[in-house]
Amino acid sequence: MSINILALEGDGIGPEIMEATLDVVFFLNQELQLDIQFTKELIGLKSLKKHSTTINSKVLLASKKADGIILGPVDHNIYPPVANGGINPSGKLRIELDLFANIRPARNYNDLKSLSKNMNLIIVRENTEGFYADRNMFEGSGEFSPVPGVGLAIRKITKHASLRIAETAFRIAKTKFSSKDKKPKVHAVHKANVMRLTDGIFLDACRTVALNNKDIEYEEMLVDACAAHIVRNPSQFDVIVTTNMFGDILSDLATEFSGSLGLAGSLNAGGQNAMAQAQHGAAPDIAGKNIANPISLILSTAMLLNWIGEKRKLKKLNLASSFIDKSVIKILSKPNYLTRDLGGNLSTKELTKNFINILKKTIT
Repeated sequence: MSINILALEGDGIGPEIMEATLDVVFFLNQELQLDIQFTKELIGLKSLKKHSTTINSKVLLASKKADGIILGPVDHNIYPPVANGGINPSGKLRIELDLFANIRPARNYNDLKSLSKNMNLIIVRENTEGFYADRNMFEGSGEFSPVPGVGLAIRKITKHASLRIAETAFRIAKTKFSSKDKKPKVHAVHKANVMRLTDGIFLDACRTVALNNKDIEYEEMLVDACAAHIVRNPSQFDVIVTTNMFGDILSDLATEFSGSLGLAGSLNAGGQNAMAQAQHGAAPDIAGKNIANPISLILSTAMLLNWIGEKRKLKKLNLASSFIDKSVIKILSKPNYLTRDLGGNLSTKELTKNFINILKKTIT
């Protein structure tokens, strides 16, 4: 049975980095006989122009039917109000497909200059509630203005969502960080000293899951302290589990300190669906110039292939994912093969060509 992947290129540099990513997957599809079928649909500003909405019902239906989605960056800050079709496609897909776990690795690469040392961690961010106004209400928005000059935001934290994100974090810790030398560790990051009720619910869920995973170390840390420790001593972290907004901020901090946000893979995963999504934005200032770095979306797609491989028990997909990871390490050791943001001077297309050549050698 074939694997159906839906590609949504998005805004800004989205079309360029999506083309690069699909070129990589097309190559692997041929070389490893992965039997992947691709479908493309419009979202974002192009969809708004054609369909008067940034994401329509056809795309949502195709997303639910797909085995996986590759989502390009979206420039939702310039969208019109929701009433005029300006829906954030990323948030909409996370809610509609119940993609409750945003899995964001941050690691150092030996050949890339970074602001940190010995970073190899994964931030597991709850994706469907918290302070995010577009996804924490059944109807309406979680942010509103009762009178002029006053704005209110609602934070929703539930036991159900907290338990399942904690279970995901402990499972990742066990899978990715178990060794003979030490127990893997999960840090639950919070602000319960101020938000006693909401973060209290979150911490209670984490503690419940920790009691059932005695082979994993468990620690709790305030979010401001965690930010400082990511800068000062990131090697103490294996997996950080946290709520939506904290996870969003901490993951960008960690990946930038590890070397570059342009190398930050990210996977949105639920029980039945998953979506690859680069951590960086749409970068409209460099759109169409053929200088964008596609590695973040390529790494995100590697995470997606691995997720589908594990779910469908298709080892070829896990192998394809590992080949991408190894090839990223190799290309970063060659400055002349990179785009400007990584210290090179190549175009998006030239980097992609070099990456596929390295991938070819890695496979053989």
